[in-house]
Amino acid sequence: QVQLVESGGGTVQAGVSLRLSCVASGRTFSIGAAGWFRQAPGKDREFVASIGWGGGTTYYANSVKGRFTISKDNAKNTVYLQMNSLKPEDTAVYYCAADSAISPYSFTRQLGINYWGKGTLVTVSS
Repeated sequence: QVQLVESGGGTVQAGVSLRLSCVASGRTFSIGAAGWFRQAPGKDREFVASIGWGGGTTYYANSVKGRFTISKDNAKNTVYLQMNSLKPEDTAVYYCAADSAISPYSFTRQLGINYWGKGTLVTVSS
């Protein structure tokens, strides 16, 4: 089992930056890929970004490409999401996710992801 705990959410104004962190514990040696998803009020959960745990291949949703950056620190078992130029439409609960057996590309399809954090709320005001 892998446990994931997110932090770094908050209320900010449009245009500023925020960095989310996700610390993994448990069987972290088994992680193959990790990523971030978000769910806005009244909407379905959507993919944001993913990263391979070994090679570091990344994928981004078109809506965040060029503004958000996913990164990892294997020594700290931590995944980050640097969010720049935030917009009101970025308001959502952001969830960290990880899995041992699927590629970071599979995160874009939300396929077979076994481990999820409880989420951290990001609110962007205009």
